[in-house]
Amino acid sequence: MAIQPREDTMILNLGPQHPSTHGVLRVLVELEGETVLNVKPDIGYLHTGIEKSGERLKYQQVITLCDRMGYLDNMMDELAYVLAVEKLLGIEVPERVKWIRVLLAELERISSHLVWIGTHGLDLGAMSMFMYAFREREKILDIKENLSGVRMMTSFIRIGGLAQDLTPQFEPMVREFIRYFPQRLQEYNELLTKNEIWVERTKGVGVLPPDVAINMGCSGPTLRGSGVPYDVRKTMPYSGYENFDFEVMVGRNGDVYDRFWVRIQEMAQSLRIVEQALDGLPEGPWRIDDRKIVPPPKDEIVTSMESLIHHFKLYTEGLKPPVGEVYQAIEGGRGEMGYYVVSNATGKPYRFHMRAPSFYNLQALPKMAHRCLIADLVAIIGSTDIVLGEIDR
Repeated sequence: MAIQPREDTMILNLGPQHPSTHGVLRVLVELEGETVLNVKPDIGYLHTGIEKSGERLKYQQVITLCDRMGYLDNMMDELAYVLAVEKLLGIEVPERVKWIRVLLAELERISSHLVWIGTHGLDLGAMSMFMYAFREREKILDIKENLSGVRMMTSFIRIGGLAQDLTPQFEPMVREFIRYFPQRLQEYNELLTKNEIWVERTKGVGVLPPDVAINMGCSGPTLRGSGVPYDVRKTMPYSGYENFDFEVMVGRNGDVYDRFWVRIQEMAQSLRIVEQALDGLPEGPWRIDDRKIVPPPKDEIVTSMESLIHHFKLYTEGLKPPVGEVYQAIEGGRGEMGYYVVSNATGKPYRFHMRAPSFYNLQALPKMAHRCLIADLVAIIGSTDIVLGEIDR
């Protein structure tokens, strides 16, 4: 792991405690003066054993682990896992469920990007940006709390449907956010997009060529910032995304500025999807009607022996998908979030593995940081929007 210094270079440890590393990440940096010659990320400080823990839990219980891996866009992690299990089971959820899942996923994308722009701005000295972004994110957390009772780790998206139907307050709260947020997004543009200091700190910094990004397995805004129009929502539509009109935003230069610009534009596109989902939300059930996959209504348990048996078996034995393996990917806040699940026909996954976008995007850091200044390294790390919960699973 160590970098061997030469006579005219020095080795600097950035992290794992330094706040600008966006989590417990250690970066070994070889410097020649203030110029970065070599960078090696050192991960593992947040290792939780989520994958192995998931293989010892029932399929329904694994959802709580997904929440804690991608904690900034947890509902999208829930969605990716649930879609994988539903593919194993060979079931199709109602249209209403699909549209609600899309709506929630796009609210989560905005929320995740808000955390990113706030912390990224803080890294580069735009301190007000942090407070503004968290002000807007608070409204999305209020919506999640109203819907699920929880502000972050919701476990709301369930195998076969949702935890419950939308609350009466949900639509008015989302409508208010749709009305309120575009003006705030314009404020961000006025604060940063043409700000001379911001442009100077980000333009031409941390350039990632498109071929290198593809070869490194990058995805999400890190890849699209390099001009590659790859978005899982378009290339492999899931949960009804083919019904929605939105654009895939791409950069041209692959630098820190383009990765910033792509995320700003993506928030506007997510807002378009949320509005379409609200306007066209179908009526219907909020989960499938299969007592071997979803629990019976609670009022039936005290009046129906059959319902009580189904409830008991579901929570003691778990779901039992047929033998098989699946991979399901979605477009998460940081890129392609994929779940690989193997079933051996028991109530627990035989193999539970995630393809986390942050893990692959971090691989590109040495390429982006080569010959940059040490002051620019903080901007480059921030521009990839890494989440260590995805990396150190």
